[in-house]
Amino acid sequence: MFSPSPQSAFRVHLPSRQLMATKPKLGQNFLDDAQAVERIVASLGDLSGRTVIEIGPGGGVITGALAVRAGRVVAVELDHRLALGLRVQFPPDKVTVVEQDALNFNFAEVAAIAGERLPVVGNLPYYITSPILLKLAASHAALDVAVLMVQREVADRVTARPGSRDYGLLSVTIQMFGPAESLFTLPPDAFSPPPDVHSTVFRWRFAPRFAELGVEETSFLPFVRSAFAQKRKTLANNLRATGFAPADAAAAMAQAAIDPQARAEALSIESLAAIWKSLNSARPPS
Repeated sequence: MFSPSPQSAFRVHLPSRQLMATKPKLGQNFLDDAQAVERIVASLGDLSGRTVIEIGPGGGVITGALAVRAGRVVAVELDHRLALGLRVQFPPDKVTVVEQDALNFNFAEVAAIAGERLPVVGNLPYYITSPILLKLAASHAALDVAVLMVQREVADRVTARPGSRDYGLLSVTIQMFGPAESLFTLPPDAFSPPPDVHSTVFRWRFAPRFAELGVEETSFLPFVRSAFAQKRKTLANNLRATGFAPADAAAAMAQAAIDPQARAEALSIESLAAIWKSLNSARPPS
């Protein structure tokens, strides 16, 4: 069981030189900046007595800082060698190591045991960042807040606002499950081995907007994919290309007071929701 246990003191563990010198597997780049670790953990808020999930703990640098503050850390690590190291480094009454792919992890089960929605933290592997973000979105009912480190370009897209170069499908999809904000960016030399890119830490608070905006998740998100299907095309043309009648698309945009030549990246989530509602109200019941 993942029941809280009394806090005990831990120092912040940086990866050993032997571990850092090993050729990284699974896209691993170990954070090697104690100040950044403290900022990441502080961004989760008060963790006293709480169960926190860490995705991809690696050498345990963030795990150690979490263990000082939280009631329980559940560390989800796919790499068998790293999982063994974490079990040696931390006592099982404080850190539970789950050797599993985060994409298969059952957040809802742990949240039910903890009796609350969970905070999540992680340095996400670049090659599966989007699938993990979508996994967290699908698990939103079990989650409270996530503080995640990703490639800077991905964080720019996740947190982008309408009209910006980075605003698109990922921005709308993530922000439909709650607000996301960039916190700080780290250079490659904050990691060992250094990656070829900068990394940004962002905070995502889970507060889905579907009910607030009067849209259905199962049909609104596919509509958004249609709206952003071809970035250079207008919204009306993208909607026509995915099966909406030209007259219906034009009428929906007019009812939502949207310029008929507008592109999806210029539209707020509220405007996209208004168009979706207009299109659905015009359809005959199935």
